[in-house]
This record gives sequence, C-alpha cells and structure tokens, in this order.
Amino acid sequence: MSEPTVVMLEKLIGYSSMKQKVINKNIANLSTENYQREEVTFQNFLSNSSNGNLNISNQKHIEIQNQGNLETNHSVVKSSTGEMNSGVNNVDVEKEMAELAENTIVYKFAIRKLSGYFKGVQNVIKGGR
Repeated sequence: MSEPTVVMLEKLIGYSSMKQKVINKNIANLSTENYQREEVTFQNFLSNSSNGNLNISNQKHIEIQNQGNLETNHSVVKSSTGEMNSGVNNVDVEKEMAELAENTIVYKFAIRKLSGYFKGVQNVIKGGR
C-alpha cells in the first residue's frame, strides 16, 4: 500500500467520524422545533487524492495534473432542503438511519484496511515471526 493510500484512508476515517457525530446530532434533534439537519460535505476527495497514482503508458492517455497534497475539504453545512416529515423540522429519521448504516460500513472498511497494513508492517519489523 502506498503512502498516499494510507493518508487517504486516514482522512476517510476522520470524515466518517465527523459524519457519525453529525448524524447522531440530527437524530438527537428529531423533535427540536425549527432545527435544520446538518450534512458533512467531502468535496474533491477522490480527485485530490487519486491524481498522483495514475500511470500513463501511452502518449494518447489523458494526463491528470497532480493537484498537490491530499487536503480534505469536509465541512458541516446546514441543509435547508427536505420536507418537514415530523412537522417540526426537516430531519427524516429513516434517512438518518440509512446514512448511519452506510457510514458504519465505510468506517469499518477503512479501519480494516489500515489495520491490515500496519499488521503487515509490524510483521516485517519482527522479521516475519
């Protein structure tokens, strides 16, 4: 696994952690009057993180310029969209629970990949024992 991949997985874990907190906050405020649900945006994650990993073996291939480091652009924004299903605010508990399940899967994937990588590094350091 290359270093940019490890950094990308670390940033994905940070994003998932932040998203977990925002989803929990939305669910906790389900019946709070005039509460606006929040979302975590993660703009340009793949475009910023994968550009340096592409191999160009033919001059006809499109070259993607490396945009520098692996900055993440995630932030929490208020969502004014959505119907007021509860009659109090725009939080839809079913949508939040679905996002929570999806986020859990993404988080577990990133943790397992990083854990496997570091176990491999530890194995190499120990000399394969």
